[in-house]
Amino acid sequence: MSAHCCDHDTPKPETLVNLSRYRKILWIALIVNAAMFLIEIGAGLQAGSLSLLADAVDFAGDALNYAVSLAVLASALAWRARAAMLKAVSMMGFGLYVLGAAVWSVWHGGVPQAVTMGAVALLALLANVAVAWMLYAFREGDANMRSVWLCSRNDAIGNVAVFMAALGVFGTGSAWPDLLVASLMAALALHGGWTVMRQARGELGDDSAKDHHGHVH
Repeated sequence: MSAHCCDHDTPKPETLVNLSRYRKILWIALIVNAAMFLIEIGAGLQAGSLSLLADAVDFAGDALNYAVSLAVLASALAWRARAAMLKAVSMMGFGLYVLGAAVWSVWHGGVPQAVTMGAVALLALLANVAVAWMLYAFREGDANMRSVWLCSRNDAIGNVAVFMAALGVFGTGSAWPDLLVASLMAALALHGGWTVMRQARGELGDDSAKDHHGHVH
């Protein structure tokens, strides 16, 4: 889950046996995550579910991670930290929006549509498992396997949390389960965004120091 600061570590192009196939899988992963972002944004607004909107930012963050991986494969290494900064600002901005919306909904919001929430959460879970399987199956023996597994597990936890919120809304007829899950996910997005930003600023500082000394590793 991007909110958990999950980044997709890109192996060096020369270490890959089948670079073109790996690039193709990254493109599929990017398209799937971008599509799920749009679906969850639409469904979240239509169903009045903040937890769906909060999960959508996770898909947006993952899509950006895969875009950065593709850029790195094209040797545009200097863009990694800049893209990470963009991701951090986006995560923190969205986290603040969801928290603000949750506070507003306590007094003014209605009860979200539990069936829509549950259906989209299951679709999101299937999408994450499919992307994880593609990447995991391709990267045999790679040290980055663990990061792919952890990413997938964290993404799945977010999807399951939204599904549990849907059950809670359905069972209680109240918006509280949705608001609780959304607030937790927004808090994770804020924490993750802050962590990514600190790391990216450090990398940008290291990069400028290398340029200053005239040798880039």
